[in-house]
Amino acid sequence: MYLSVLTDTFADTMTDHDGGAGDDVPDLSDSDNEEQWQWMEANDNIVQVTCLFCDKMSNSGPETLQHCLVEHQVDLVEVVKKHKLDDYGYIKMINYIRTESLSTLPECSIPWESDEYMRPALQDDPLLQIGTGFHCSTQRPPFNQEQIKGNCIAGIFRMFSPDVGLLAQGLVLNADVGRGTGSLGAVAELREDEDEAYFSSYGHYSIHEEMLKDKVRTESYRDFMYLNPEVFKDKVVLDVGCGTGILSMFAARAGAKMVIGVDQSEIIYQAMDIVRSNQLQDRVTLIKGRIEEVKLPVEKVDIIISEWMGYFLLFESMLDSVLYARDLYLAEGGSVYPDRCTISLAAVGDTEKHQDRIAFWDDVYGFKMACMKRAVVPEAVVQVLKPDTLISQPAVIQGIDCNAVSLSELEFASDFCLKITDSTDCTVSRVMFSTGPQVTKTHWKQTVFLLENPIPVQAGEELHGRITVRKNKKDPRSLFITFDLHDMKQTYSLQ
Repeated sequence: MYLSVLTDTFADTMTDHDGGAGDDVPDLSDSDNEEQWQWMEANDNIVQVTCLFCDKMSNSGPETLQHCLVEHQVDLVEVVKKHKLDDYGYIKMINYIRTESLSTLPECSIPWESDEYMRPALQDDPLLQIGTGFHCSTQRPPFNQEQIKGNCIAGIFRMFSPDVGLLAQGLVLNADVGRGTGSLGAVAELREDEDEAYFSSYGHYSIHEEMLKDKVRTESYRDFMYLNPEVFKDKVVLDVGCGTGILSMFAARAGAKMVIGVDQSEIIYQAMDIVRSNQLQDRVTLIKGRIEEVKLPVEKVDIIISEWMGYFLLFESMLDSVLYARDLYLAEGGSVYPDRCTISLAAVGDTEKHQDRIAFWDDVYGFKMACMKRAVVPEAVVQVLKPDTLISQPAVIQGIDCNAVSLSELEFASDFCLKITDSTDCTVSRVMFSTGPQVTKTHWKQTVFLLENPIPVQAGEELHGRITVRKNKKDPRSLFITFDLHDMKQTYSLQ
Protein backbone atom coordinates (compact mmCIF):
# COMPACT_ATOMS: atom_id res chain seq x y z
CA MET A 1 0.00 0.00 0.00
CA TYR A 2 1.05 3.55 -0.53
CA LEU A 3 -0.78 6.81 -0.09
CA SER A 4 -1.92 9.21 -2.76
CA VAL A 5 -3.13 12.78 -2.60
CA LEU A 6 -5.70 13.94 -5.14
CA THR A 7 -6.53 17.58 -5.74
CA ASP A 8 -9.63 19.20 -7.19
CA THR A 9 -9.49 22.77 -8.46
CA PHE A 10 -12.54 24.53 -9.79
CA ALA A 11 -14.69 27.65 -9.92
CA ASP A 12 -18.29 27.86 -8.76
CA THR A 13 -19.60 27.75 -12.31
CA MET A 14 -16.88 25.54 -13.79
CA THR A 15 -18.08 22.05 -14.67
CA ASP A 16 -16.02 18.88 -14.38
CA HIS A 17 -13.94 18.46 -17.49
CA ASP A 18 -12.46 15.25 -18.83
CA GLY A 19 -11.55 16.43 -22.31
CA GLY A 20 -13.21 13.33 -23.75
CA ALA A 21 -9.84 11.72 -24.15
CA GLY A 22 -10.16 8.74 -21.84
CA ASP A 23 -6.91 7.79 -20.20
CA ASP A 24 -4.65 9.17 -22.92
CA VAL A 25 -1.79 11.19 -21.51
CA PRO A 26 -0.73 14.25 -23.55
CA ASP A 27 2.74 13.89 -25.02
CA LEU A 28 4.33 16.51 -22.83
CA SER A 29 7.92 17.74 -22.47
CA ASP A 30 8.00 16.65 -18.90
CA SER A 31 42.72 6.79 5.95
CA ASP A 32 40.40 8.71 8.60
CA ASN A 33 37.79 9.10 6.02
CA GLU A 34 37.97 5.43 5.06
CA GLU A 35 37.59 4.44 8.72
CA GLN A 36 34.48 6.62 8.94
CA TRP A 37 32.95 5.00 5.86
CA GLN A 38 33.78 1.53 7.17
CA TRP A 39 32.20 2.37 10.50
CA MET A 40 29.04 3.51 8.79
CA GLU A 41 28.84 0.45 6.57
CA ALA A 42 29.39 -1.94 9.48
CA ASN A 43 26.69 -0.28 11.55
CA ASP A 44 24.34 0.61 8.72
CA ASN A 45 21.62 -1.82 9.64
CA ILE A 46 21.76 -1.62 13.44
CA VAL A 47 22.17 2.03 14.44
CA GLN A 48 19.30 3.68 16.28
CA VAL A 49 19.62 7.43 16.82
CA THR A 50 17.63 9.21 19.52
CA CYS A 51 16.60 12.78 18.73
CA LEU A 52 18.44 15.46 20.68
CA PHE A 53 15.22 17.22 21.64
CA CYS A 54 12.58 14.51 22.06
CA ASP A 55 12.22 10.73 22.34
CA LYS A 56 11.92 10.13 18.59
CA MET A 57 14.08 7.20 17.40
CA SER A 58 15.48 7.31 13.89
CA ASN A 59 17.23 4.67 11.85
CA SER A 60 19.98 6.91 10.55
CA GLY A 61 21.75 10.24 10.80
CA PRO A 62 19.90 11.71 7.81
CA GLU A 63 16.58 11.02 9.49
CA THR A 64 17.87 12.69 12.66
CA LEU A 65 19.02 15.76 10.71
CA GLN A 66 15.71 16.05 8.95
CA HIS A 67 13.68 15.43 12.09
CA CYS A 68 15.56 18.12 14.06
CA LEU A 69 15.11 20.57 11.20
CA VAL A 70 11.46 19.90 10.49
CA GLU A 71 10.08 19.13 13.94
CA HIS A 72 12.26 21.34 16.16
CA GLN A 73 13.48 24.00 13.70
CA VAL A 74 17.08 23.31 14.72
CA ASP A 75 19.60 23.19 11.91
CA LEU A 76 22.55 21.22 13.32
CA VAL A 77 24.71 21.89 10.28
CA GLU A 78 24.06 25.60 10.56
CA VAL A 79 25.05 25.50 14.25
CA VAL A 80 28.35 23.83 13.40
CA LYS A 81 28.95 26.36 10.64
CA LYS A 82 27.95 29.36 12.75
CA HIS A 83 30.23 28.49 15.69
CA LYS A 84 33.01 26.87 13.60
CA LEU A 85 32.91 23.81 15.86
CA ASP A 86 35.78 21.34 15.78
CA ASP A 87 35.42 17.73 16.93
CA TYR A 88 35.55 18.70 20.61
CA GLY A 89 33.10 21.54 20.18
CA TYR A 90 30.70 19.25 18.36
CA ILE A 91 30.93 16.58 21.09
CA LYS A 92 30.32 19.19 23.78
CA MET A 93 27.31 20.54 21.89
CA ILE A 94 25.69 17.09 21.61
CA ASN A 95 26.29 16.28 25.28
CA TYR A 96 25.13 19.73 26.39
CA ILE A 97 21.81 19.34 24.59
CA ARG A 98 21.22 15.89 25.99
CA THR A 99 22.37 16.82 29.55
CA GLU A 100 20.17 19.91 29.76
CA SER A 101 17.14 18.17 28.21
CA LEU A 102 16.50 21.08 25.87
CA SER A 103 13.54 21.39 23.55
CA THR A 104 15.51 23.73 21.28
CA LEU A 105 18.86 25.51 21.18
CA PRO A 106 19.29 28.89 22.91
CA GLU A 107 20.06 31.87 20.70
CA CYS A 108 22.92 33.07 22.92
CA SER A 109 26.60 32.42 22.39
CA ILE A 110 28.04 28.94 22.96
CA PRO A 111 26.83 27.67 26.37
CA TRP A 112 28.73 24.36 26.23
CA GLU A 113 32.33 25.56 26.68
CA SER A 114 32.85 23.64 29.95
CA ASP A 115 34.84 20.42 29.74
CA GLU A 116 32.14 18.70 31.78
CA TYR A 117 30.29 18.30 28.49
CA MET A 118 33.03 16.01 27.19
CA ARG A 119 31.40 13.31 29.32
CA PRO A 120 28.79 11.42 27.26
CA ALA A 121 25.24 12.11 28.35
CA LEU A 122 23.94 9.04 26.53
CA GLN A 123 25.77 5.72 26.62
CA ASP A 124 27.00 4.66 23.17
CA ASP A 125 25.46 7.73 21.58
CA PRO A 126 25.69 7.17 17.79
CA LEU A 127 26.08 10.91 17.32
CA LEU A 128 29.36 10.75 19.25
CA GLN A 129 30.89 7.73 17.52
CA ILE A 130 32.89 9.97 15.22
CA GLY A 131 33.50 13.70 15.08
CA THR A 132 33.00 16.23 12.35
CA GLY A 133 36.04 14.95 10.51
CA PHE A 134 37.68 18.38 10.49
CA HIS A 135 39.17 20.64 13.13
CA CYS A 136 37.57 23.95 12.29
CA SER A 137 40.06 26.15 14.08
CA THR A 138 40.86 29.56 12.67
CA GLN A 139 44.49 28.86 13.66
CA ARG A 140 44.96 26.35 10.90
CA PRO A 141 46.76 28.33 8.17
CA PRO A 142 45.87 26.26 5.10
CA PHE A 143 42.18 27.17 5.35
CA ASN A 144 40.38 30.43 4.89
CA GLN A 145 37.08 31.10 6.65
CA GLU A 146 34.87 29.80 3.85
CA GLN A 147 36.90 26.61 3.58
CA ILE A 148 36.58 26.13 7.33
CA LYS A 149 32.81 26.42 7.13
CA GLY A 150 32.63 24.05 4.20
CA ASN A 151 34.84 21.51 5.90
CA CYS A 152 32.68 21.48 9.02
CA ILE A 153 29.58 20.88 6.92
CA ALA A 154 31.19 18.16 4.84
CA GLY A 155 32.37 16.43 8.00
CA ILE A 156 28.90 16.44 9.50
CA PHE A 157 27.51 15.02 6.26
CA ARG A 158 30.04 12.17 6.29
CA MET A 159 29.43 11.51 9.96
CA PHE A 160 25.78 10.73 9.40
CA SER A 161 26.05 8.48 6.32
CA PRO A 162 27.01 8.49 2.65
CA ASP A 163 23.53 9.35 1.40
CA VAL A 164 23.10 12.45 3.54
CA GLY A 165 24.15 14.65 0.64
CA LEU A 166 21.08 13.50 -1.23
CA LEU A 167 18.73 13.82 1.69
CA ALA A 168 19.94 16.66 3.87
CA GLN A 169 22.22 18.97 1.92
CA GLY A 170 19.43 20.61 0.03
CA LEU A 171 17.45 21.03 3.22
CA VAL A 172 20.09 22.69 5.34
CA LEU A 173 22.46 24.74 3.23
CA ASN A 174 20.29 27.15 1.32
CA ALA A 175 18.70 30.40 2.43
CA ASP A 176 18.30 32.15 5.74
CA VAL A 177 15.87 30.53 8.19
CA GLY A 178 14.53 33.75 9.62
CA ARG A 179 12.00 34.33 6.87
CA GLY A 180 8.28 34.49 6.77
CA THR A 181 7.84 36.17 10.12
CA GLY A 182 6.48 39.38 8.63
CA SER A 183 2.90 40.10 7.59
CA LEU A 184 3.69 39.72 3.88
CA GLY A 185 4.62 36.05 4.08
CA ALA A 186 7.74 34.12 3.20
CA VAL A 187 7.36 34.28 -0.59
CA ALA A 188 6.69 38.01 -0.65
CA GLU A 189 9.78 38.58 1.48
CA LEU A 190 12.08 36.78 -0.95
CA ARG A 191 14.63 39.03 -2.61
CA GLU A 192 14.65 39.04 -6.40
CA ASP A 193 18.01 37.27 -6.51
CA GLU A 194 16.73 34.58 -4.14
CA ASP A 195 13.73 33.92 -6.36
CA GLU A 196 15.58 34.13 -9.68
CA ALA A 197 15.79 30.39 -10.25
CA TYR A 198 12.02 30.00 -9.86
CA PHE A 199 11.14 32.67 -12.41
CA SER A 200 13.95 31.65 -14.75
CA SER A 201 12.42 28.19 -15.00
CA TYR A 202 9.30 29.80 -16.49
CA GLY A 203 11.38 31.71 -19.04
CA HIS A 204 11.87 28.51 -21.04
CA TYR A 205 9.37 27.95 -23.81
CA SER A 206 9.02 24.20 -23.30
CA ILE A 207 7.25 24.54 -19.96
CA HIS A 208 4.65 26.84 -21.50
CA GLU A 209 4.16 24.49 -24.44
CA GLU A 210 3.58 21.69 -21.95
CA MET A 211 0.98 23.68 -20.03
CA LEU A 212 -0.81 24.90 -23.15
CA LYS A 213 -1.01 21.36 -24.54
CA ASP A 214 -2.60 20.18 -21.30
CA LYS A 215 -6.18 20.29 -22.52
CA VAL A 216 -7.76 19.59 -19.15
CA ARG A 217 -6.00 22.63 -17.71
CA THR A 218 -6.36 25.06 -20.59
CA GLU A 219 -9.81 24.16 -21.81
CA SER A 220 -11.24 24.23 -18.29
CA TYR A 221 -10.14 27.86 -17.90
CA ARG A 222 -11.36 28.72 -21.39
CA ASP A 223 -14.74 27.07 -20.95
CA PHE A 224 -15.31 28.71 -17.58
CA MET A 225 -14.72 32.16 -19.02
CA TYR A 226 -16.47 31.67 -22.35
CA LEU A 227 -19.52 29.99 -20.82
CA ASN A 228 -19.90 32.70 -18.16
CA PRO A 229 -19.59 36.00 -20.03
CA GLU A 230 -21.81 37.74 -17.51
CA VAL A 231 -19.11 37.22 -14.88
CA PHE A 232 -16.50 39.02 -16.99
CA LYS A 233 -18.51 41.59 -18.94
CA ASP A 234 -17.03 45.09 -18.43
CA LYS A 235 -14.89 43.90 -15.53
CA VAL A 236 -11.28 44.72 -14.67
CA VAL A 237 -9.32 41.47 -14.46
CA LEU A 238 -5.90 40.76 -12.98
CA ASP A 239 -3.98 37.71 -14.24
CA VAL A 240 -1.29 36.76 -11.71
CA GLY A 241 1.60 34.90 -13.35
CA CYS A 242 0.22 35.36 -16.86
CA GLY A 243 2.90 33.43 -18.75
CA THR A 244 2.10 33.49 -22.47
CA GLY A 245 -1.05 35.51 -21.74
CA ILE A 246 -3.52 32.79 -22.61
CA LEU A 247 -5.80 33.40 -19.61
CA SER A 248 -5.62 37.17 -20.13
CA MET A 249 -6.79 36.75 -23.72
CA PHE A 250 -9.56 34.36 -22.68
CA ALA A 251 -10.77 37.00 -20.20
CA ALA A 252 -10.66 39.74 -22.85
CA ARG A 253 -12.69 37.69 -25.30
CA ALA A 254 -15.14 36.82 -22.51
CA GLY A 255 -15.97 40.53 -22.23
CA ALA A 256 -13.55 42.07 -19.74
CA LYS A 257 -12.99 45.75 -20.43
CA MET A 258 -9.44 45.68 -19.07
CA VAL A 259 -7.07 42.82 -18.31
CA ILE A 260 -3.75 43.28 -16.53
CA GLY A 261 -1.27 40.43 -16.75
CA VAL A 262 1.76 40.31 -14.46
CA ASP A 263 4.74 37.98 -14.77
CA GLN A 264 8.38 38.21 -13.67
CA SER A 265 9.77 35.66 -16.13
CA GLU A 266 11.21 36.55 -19.54
CA ILE A 267 8.22 34.92 -21.27
CA ILE A 268 6.36 38.19 -20.72
CA TYR A 269 8.07 39.67 -23.79
CA GLN A 270 6.73 36.88 -25.98
CA ALA A 271 3.32 37.38 -24.39
CA MET A 272 3.38 41.04 -25.46
CA ASP A 273 3.95 39.97 -29.06
CA ILE A 274 1.19 37.37 -28.77
CA VAL A 275 -1.30 39.94 -27.50
CA ARG A 276 -0.44 42.33 -30.34
CA SER A 277 -0.70 39.51 -32.88
CA ASN A 278 -4.28 38.93 -31.74
CA GLN A 279 -5.20 42.65 -31.72
CA LEU A 280 -5.99 42.62 -28.02
CA GLN A 281 -3.48 45.28 -26.94
CA ASP A 282 -6.28 47.80 -26.38
CA ARG A 283 -7.71 45.64 -23.56
CA VAL A 284 -4.75 43.57 -22.33
CA THR A 285 -1.87 45.29 -20.52
CA LEU A 286 1.16 43.22 -19.55
CA ILE A 287 3.61 44.19 -16.80
CA LYS A 288 6.94 42.53 -16.08
CA GLY A 289 7.71 42.05 -12.38
CA ARG A 290 6.61 40.28 -9.23
CA ILE A 291 3.07 41.04 -8.15
CA GLU A 292 4.46 41.94 -4.73
CA GLU A 293 6.62 44.70 -6.27
CA VAL A 294 4.89 46.13 -9.34
CA LYS A 295 2.49 49.06 -9.39
CA LEU A 296 -0.75 48.40 -11.23
CA PRO A 297 -2.42 51.08 -13.39
CA VAL A 298 -5.60 50.70 -11.29
CA GLU A 299 -6.30 50.73 -7.57
CA LYS A 300 -8.74 47.83 -7.58
CA VAL A 301 -9.76 44.94 -9.80
CA ASP A 302 -13.02 43.01 -10.00
CA ILE A 303 -11.60 39.58 -10.75
CA ILE A 304 -8.29 37.81 -10.18
CA ILE A 305 -7.53 34.80 -12.34
CA SER A 306 -4.42 32.68 -12.03
CA GLU A 307 -3.14 29.24 -12.85
CA TRP A 308 -1.17 28.94 -9.62
CA MET A 309 -1.56 25.25 -8.87
CA GLY A 310 1.60 23.17 -8.44
CA TYR A 311 2.37 19.57 -7.67
CA PHE A 312 0.54 18.55 -4.50
CA LEU A 313 -1.53 21.65 -5.31
CA LEU A 314 0.60 23.88 -3.07
CA PHE A 315 4.13 23.26 -4.41
CA GLU A 316 5.89 26.47 -5.55
CA SER A 317 3.68 28.54 -3.20
CA MET A 318 2.32 30.65 -6.03
CA LEU A 319 -0.99 30.80 -4.20
CA ASP A 320 0.81 33.05 -1.70
CA SER A 321 1.23 35.64 -4.46
CA VAL A 322 -2.41 35.33 -5.49
CA LEU A 323 -3.50 35.96 -1.90
CA TYR A 324 -1.17 38.96 -1.72
CA ALA A 325 -2.84 40.37 -4.83
CA ARG A 326 -6.30 39.56 -3.44
CA ASP A 327 -5.70 41.40 -0.19
CA LEU A 328 -4.20 44.43 -1.92
CA TYR A 329 -6.15 44.82 -5.15
CA LEU A 330 -9.45 42.91 -5.11
CA ALA A 331 -12.47 45.18 -4.88
CA GLU A 332 -15.29 44.51 -2.45
CA GLY A 333 -17.59 41.93 -3.99
CA GLY A 334 -14.88 40.72 -6.35
CA SER A 335 -13.73 37.15 -6.71
CA VAL A 336 -10.67 34.99 -7.26
CA TYR A 337 -10.88 32.18 -9.83
CA PRO A 338 -10.48 29.26 -9.41
CA ASP A 339 -12.20 29.91 -6.12
CA ARG A 340 -12.26 26.50 -4.41
CA CYS A 341 -9.79 23.63 -4.22
CA THR A 342 -9.58 20.41 -2.26
CA ILE A 343 -6.75 18.02 -1.49
CA SER A 344 -7.72 14.39 -1.03
CA LEU A 345 -5.71 11.39 0.07
CA ALA A 346 -6.03 7.88 -1.33
CA ALA A 347 -4.20 4.61 -0.77
CA VAL A 348 -2.53 2.91 -3.70
CA GLY A 349 -1.37 -0.68 -4.06
CA ASP A 350 1.26 -1.15 -6.73
CA THR A 351 3.73 -3.92 -5.90
CA GLU A 352 5.52 -3.56 -9.21
CA LYS A 353 6.20 0.13 -8.69
CA HIS A 354 7.31 -0.44 -5.11
CA GLN A 355 9.69 -3.14 -6.32
CA ASP A 356 11.08 -0.80 -8.94
CA ARG A 357 11.60 2.16 -6.63
CA ILE A 358 12.30 0.69 -3.16
CA ALA A 359 12.95 -3.06 -3.10
CA PHE A 360 15.33 -2.56 -6.04
CA TRP A 361 18.01 -1.33 -3.65
CA ASP A 362 18.14 -4.60 -1.69
CA ASP A 363 20.16 -6.30 -4.41
CA VAL A 364 21.76 -4.23 -7.18
CA TYR A 365 23.81 -6.46 -9.44
CA GLY A 366 24.68 -8.59 -6.43
CA PHE A 367 25.53 -5.66 -4.14
CA LYS A 368 23.58 -4.52 -1.06
CA MET A 369 22.49 -0.89 -1.44
CA ALA A 370 19.65 -0.84 1.08
CA CYS A 371 21.12 2.32 2.65
CA MET A 372 19.91 4.17 -0.46
CA LYS A 373 16.33 3.64 0.64
CA ARG A 374 16.78 6.33 3.27
CA ALA A 375 17.61 8.76 0.49
CA VAL A 376 14.94 7.60 -1.94
CA VAL A 377 11.93 7.27 0.34
CA PRO A 378 11.81 10.89 1.62
CA GLU A 379 11.75 12.30 -1.91
CA ALA A 380 8.22 12.71 -3.21
CA VAL A 381 7.89 11.45 -6.78
CA VAL A 382 5.80 13.14 -9.47
CA GLN A 383 4.48 10.67 -12.03
CA VAL A 384 1.35 9.25 -13.63
CA LEU A 385 -0.23 6.29 -11.84
CA LYS A 386 -2.76 3.84 -13.17
CA PRO A 387 -6.32 4.47 -11.87
CA ASP A 388 -6.80 0.77 -11.16
CA THR A 389 -4.05 0.89 -8.51
CA LEU A 390 -6.30 2.90 -6.19
CA ILE A 391 -7.21 0.68 -3.24
CA SER A 392 -9.23 3.09 -1.10
CA GLN A 393 -11.85 5.73 -1.38
CA PRO A 394 -10.31 9.23 -1.42
CA ALA A 395 -10.50 11.23 1.80
CA VAL A 396 -10.51 15.03 1.75
CA ILE A 397 -7.70 16.34 3.94
CA GLN A 398 -7.96 20.06 3.17
CA GLY A 399 -10.33 22.46 1.46
CA ILE A 400 -9.22 25.89 0.27
CA ASP A 401 -11.52 28.82 -0.41
CA CYS A 402 -9.31 31.18 -2.39
CA ASN A 403 -11.51 34.15 -1.52
CA ALA A 404 -11.19 33.62 2.23
CA VAL A 405 -8.13 31.49 3.02
CA SER A 406 -5.22 33.08 4.90
CA LEU A 407 -1.53 32.39 4.37
CA SER A 408 -1.24 30.58 7.68
CA GLU A 409 -3.91 28.10 6.61
CA LEU A 410 -1.72 26.90 3.73
CA GLU A 411 0.33 25.04 6.35
CA PHE A 412 -1.91 22.54 8.09
CA ALA A 413 -2.34 19.19 9.79
CA SER A 414 -5.29 16.90 9.21
CA ASP A 415 -6.40 13.51 10.47
CA PHE A 416 -7.62 11.11 7.81
CA CYS A 417 -9.39 7.78 7.51
CA LEU A 418 -8.99 5.73 4.34
CA LYS A 419 -11.62 3.07 3.67
CA ILE A 420 -9.82 0.23 1.93
CA THR A 421 -11.60 -1.28 -1.08
CA ASP A 422 -9.09 -4.00 -2.05
CA SER A 423 -7.03 -6.51 -0.06
CA THR A 424 -3.38 -5.92 -0.95
CA ASP A 425 -0.25 -4.14 0.27
CA CYS A 426 -0.39 -0.37 0.55
CA THR A 427 2.92 0.81 -0.94
CA VAL A 428 2.78 4.54 -1.83
CA SER A 429 1.06 7.95 -1.53
CA ARG A 430 0.27 10.21 -4.50
CA VAL A 431 -1.10 13.64 -5.35
CA MET A 432 -2.97 14.43 -8.55
CA PHE A 433 -4.63 17.53 -9.91
CA SER A 434 -8.02 16.60 -11.30
CA THR A 435 -11.71 16.52 -10.48
CA GLY A 436 -11.41 12.83 -9.67
CA PRO A 437 -8.98 9.93 -9.76
CA GLN A 438 -10.07 8.47 -13.11
CA VAL A 439 -10.21 11.54 -15.38
CA THR A 440 -7.86 12.55 -18.15
CA LYS A 441 -4.30 12.97 -16.94
CA THR A 442 -2.75 16.41 -16.74
CA HIS A 443 0.77 17.84 -16.66
CA TRP A 444 0.50 17.91 -12.86
CA LYS A 445 0.41 14.08 -12.87
CA GLN A 446 0.43 12.64 -9.33
CA THR A 447 2.73 13.18 -6.38
CA VAL A 448 3.78 9.85 -4.91
CA PHE A 449 4.90 9.27 -1.31
CA LEU A 450 6.60 5.90 -1.13
CA LEU A 451 6.38 3.77 2.00
CA GLU A 452 9.63 1.91 2.71
CA ASN A 453 7.71 -1.04 4.12
CA PRO A 454 4.33 -1.86 2.53
CA ILE A 455 1.36 -2.10 4.88
CA PRO A 456 -0.90 -5.15 4.42
CA VAL A 457 -4.54 -4.05 4.24
CA GLN A 458 -7.86 -5.84 3.81
CA ALA A 459 -10.98 -4.73 1.98
CA GLY A 460 -13.32 -2.99 4.40
CA GLU A 461 -10.50 -1.98 6.73
CA GLU A 462 -10.10 1.64 7.82
CA LEU A 463 -6.61 3.05 7.76
CA HIS A 464 -6.22 6.00 10.13
CA GLY A 465 -3.41 8.55 10.04
CA ARG A 466 -2.42 12.18 10.10
CA ILE A 467 -0.81 14.39 7.47
CA THR A 468 1.09 17.61 8.20
CA VAL A 469 2.03 20.07 5.45
CA ARG A 470 4.62 22.80 5.99
CA LYS A 471 6.69 25.13 3.89
CA ASN A 472 10.44 24.60 3.93
CA LYS A 473 11.63 27.61 5.92
CA LYS A 474 14.78 27.80 3.85
CA ASP A 475 12.93 27.63 0.55
CA PRO A 476 9.29 28.68 0.98
CA ARG A 477 8.40 27.46 -2.50
CA SER A 478 9.10 23.85 -1.47
CA LEU A 479 7.23 21.69 1.02
CA PHE A 480 7.69 19.18 3.83
CA ILE A 481 4.87 16.62 4.08
CA THR A 482 4.81 14.37 7.15
CA PHE A 483 2.69 11.23 7.49
CA ASP A 484 1.87 9.57 10.82
CA LEU A 485 0.51 6.22 9.77
CA HIS A 486 0.40 2.72 11.22
CA ASP A 487 3.06 3.34 13.91
CA MET A 488 5.26 4.98 11.28
CA LYS A 489 6.27 8.60 10.90
CA GLN A 490 7.94 9.77 7.70
CA THR A 491 8.66 13.24 6.39
CA TYR A 492 8.89 13.80 2.64
CA SER A 493 10.30 16.74 0.73
CA LEU A 494 8.82 18.20 -2.44
CA GLN A 495 11.35 20.54 -4.01
